[in-house]
Formats: sequence, structure tokens, C-alpha cells
Amino acid sequence: MIYALILVLAYLLGSIPSGLIVGKLFYGIDIRQHGSGNLGGTNTFRTLGIKAGIAVTAADILKGTLATLLPIFFGVQAEFHPLLVGLFAVIGHMFPIFAGFRGGKAVATSGGIILAYSPLLFLLVVVVFLISLKVCKYVSLSSIIASIFAIIYAFIDMLINHDWPLFAVVFAFGFFVIYRHRANIKRIRQKTEPKVKWI
Repeated sequence: MIYALILVLAYLLGSIPSGLIVGKLFYGIDIRQHGSGNLGGTNTFRTLGIKAGIAVTAADILKGTLATLLPIFFGVQAEFHPLLVGLFAVIGHMFPIFAGFRGGKAVATSGGIILAYSPLLFLLVVVVFLISLKVCKYVSLSSIIASIFAIIYAFIDMLINHDWPLFAVVFAFGFFVIYRHRANIKRIRQKTEPKVKWI
């Protein structure tokens, strides 16, 4: 029963629509009706600006981190792998019950899970993302590159430290991120994908 409760809580945490809350509460705007229509940090940056984008991205990261720590809060971390719990937060973020099951693309929330489980990997992924963003100016492409890097890192770590749960979950996260950026990839090919101007 406690395991089911933890998974439900993780999903509900992930379902908190940070972009929708910030947009409506502070700007009177439903960001689903602007830009890409996505609830994530990228569309928040484009629609509401840097401050709102940072706030939403930080909140989405925090959702993943808190969800991953739930087994510790409930004292069952030895029996219940935190990465499995984090996966439910990602599902909640992509398909939030509080926002008509139309959510974000899971980049920040996935990062929050990695932050809780492997801070070094999180730091490296952030560095790779920022370098990619500086070079290409595409948030979507930078997210995909960072995801591929994370998969490669987790694969090497699995070979060395036998941490197969990390590889399995990072691979799943990477798949989610790449799959949910299909439209962005198409726009990049067509040269219609917006570029960021603040980096």
C-alpha cells in the first residue's frame, strides 16, 4: 500500500503545472495558448520572459527531485528504488492530471530526478546543455544533445559500477525527451525553429 501511495504522490508532484500556474497567477496568460502550446520551461521563456522561464524551470526540476526523495521520506529507500519513483513524476509532468493531460517535455523534471540520484551527472548534463545552447541557440536541440550525453554517461557507469537502474531510467528519459521533440526536430530541419537570444 505504501508503495502505491508513493507512486501516486510522485505522479501528482509531476502533474503540478508550473508553467500554467506562473503564467496565470503573475501574467494572466495561459501559455498553452501561446508559442508551442507547451507547459514547460522553454515555452515559458519564449512567452513570458527570462524570470518566468527560470522560475518554471526551477520548479519543474524541484518536482523531480522531491519525487525521487519520497522513498527516503517514507523510510523505504532500501526496498523501493528512487529512480522508479522519479519516473512517475516524469509521466505526471508529461501527462498532468491538473492540466488536461497536456504537459511539458520532461527535460527539467528528468534533470531534477538525476540531481537527487547523481549530482555529478546532473552537473555534467547542465554543462553540456549550456555549451550546446551557446553554440546552436536551439533549446530543443540542446535538450536532445544533453539527453544523448546522459545516456552515454549512464551506459559507461553501468559497465563500471553495474548501476543498471540508472542506465535504464536515463535511457527512458532520453527516449521521452527525443520523442516529444519530434516537431522541434522537423522545425529545425525547416529552419523555422525559434532560436534563443539571451545566451
